[in-house]
Amino acid sequence: MPMAHYRLEGTVGHVGTPGAPILHLNVFVKQNGVAGGHAEIEQALPPPNNPIVLAVTGTVYPFAQPPAHHVIELDGTYLQPFGPPPLIGAILEHFHAVLSVTAVGNQWDGHGTFKYGPHTVSGAPVKLLKF
Repeated sequence: MPMAHYRLEGTVGHVGTPGAPILHLNVFVKQNGVAGGHAEIEQALPPPNNPIVLAVTGTVYPFAQPPAHHVIELDGTYLQPFGPPPLIGAILEHFHAVLSVTAVGNQWDGHGTFKYGPHTVSGAPVKLLKF
């Protein structure tokens, strides 16, 4: 049975751990599972490395119920500046995330991995709300 359109908003990462990169998601999911939206990676780094803002697209794959289990896969790109002035220029970096969550009502919790540029964050807690 197809699901109605909905929005997922929340965080991926070790929130409260000093220096940990935190992924903030705001993603709209269509009835067919296709997702698109906005993501931001924050970390305690000086500019121009913080925050990283990107558009993401992907898919939400539902699995057996109960409990409702979903795998969320997202991809995107962002411009990474070479450094603070006087350095000029930027390179295009890639972003990829795979999140495994269990839905209990509107709360979707689980773990996931996200990669951005040369960085990988594995086993990160996922806390999402479905609207």
